[in-house]
Amino acid sequence: MRAYVGVTDRDWYRLLLADGPHHDEVNFWFPSANMGFQALSPGQPFVFKTHVERNHPEISNRLVGVGLFSGFARSTIKEAWELLGHANGVDSLKSLRMRIEHYARRPITRFEDPLIGCVFLQNVVFFQESETLPAPTDFAPSLVRGRKYDLTEINSGHSVIEALLRYQLLAPSSDPRTQVLSEATQGSPTLTVPRIGQQAFKAVIAETYNHRCAVTGDKVRPVLEAAHILPVASGGIHRVDNGLLLRSDVHTLFDRGYLGVDFQHRLRVSPALREQFGNGDWFYQRAGTKIDVPAKRADRPAKEFLEWHNDEVFLSA
Repeated sequence: MRAYVGVTDRDWYRLLLADGPHHDEVNFWFPSANMGFQALSPGQPFVFKTHVERNHPEISNRLVGVGLFSGFARSTIKEAWELLGHANGVDSLKSLRMRIEHYARRPITRFEDPLIGCVFLQNVVFFQESETLPAPTDFAPSLVRGRKYDLTEINSGHSVIEALLRYQLLAPSSDPRTQVLSEATQGSPTLTVPRIGQQAFKAVIAETYNHRCAVTGDKVRPVLEAAHILPVASGGIHRVDNGLLLRSDVHTLFDRGYLGVDFQHRLRVSPALREQFGNGDWFYQRAGTKIDVPAKRADRPAKEFLEWHNDEVFLSA
C-alpha cells in the first residue's frame, strides 16, 4: 500500500483546523491543472506536510494531518468553491482566487475562471499544533509538491507511519476505511470497494467523462451533472462505476426511467417517452447506440448498478 506526503502552507492547515480536527472532505488544490495526480488509488492515505518556513519554526516542516484519497479532477476556481467552500482551506471565493494568483504568480482577470488541480480527500483528521510530527528525514526540503511512500518498505519508526498511527487513533473508529495500516504490511489494498466522497463524486465523474455528457456529447460545463445509477437513497454509494455524466435534462429522463443503459453500455429509450409526451425523436434515433464511457474499464458503469436501474427504474414496454 502507498501513502503520499503533500506539501501545503500553514494558513491552509490552520484555517481548516480552526473549523475542527475532523472533516468529511477537503480539497488539496494545485494552482495549475496541467499536472494530474496519479500517486494514489482511492482509499489510500494522503499526509499533509507544511512548507519549510524559517519565520515560523513552530509549524515549519511538520506533518499536520492525514486524509484518504477520493480522486483528482480539474475544476475551475468557482466550481471548486461551489463544491467545498471553506474546505478549500480559504474563507471565501475571493480568497481562493487570491491564493491561486499568489502561487501561479500572475493576476487573474475579472471574468477569468481558470482550471486548477483538485485532489479530493475524505475522512480527514488534522493534528493540533502541539501534536504535529517532524517531516520524514528522507523527504528532501527542495520538494515543493510531495512524494509517495511504499508503506511495506519503511520501518515502524518512520514519521509517516507515526502519522498514520495517530490518524487511526483520532479518526472515527466506526469507519473501517480509516484503518489504513491494517493490511499495509502485506501490501494489500486499503479498500475492497473504492468509495469516494460525496462532493468528490461530482468532480471526479466530470473528470472521468472528460466533461462531456455520456449520451449527447454536450460539453457546456454548467449544465452537466453527475448522476448516480443506483441512487444513495436506494442503497447506492459514491463510486465512479456507479456514475454517469449527463446533461441536466438527460439526467432527469434517466432518473425517471425514460432513458436507460444496457450491459453493453448502449442507450435504451422507453416507449413511454413518446406515448406520454409525443416527443423524444432525438433519443429514439440513437436508441441502441453506445454511449460514451471512460477509457479505463474499472471506471465504466458496473453491471450490478445498471441491472438495478433497468429492473427498478426503466419504463419498459
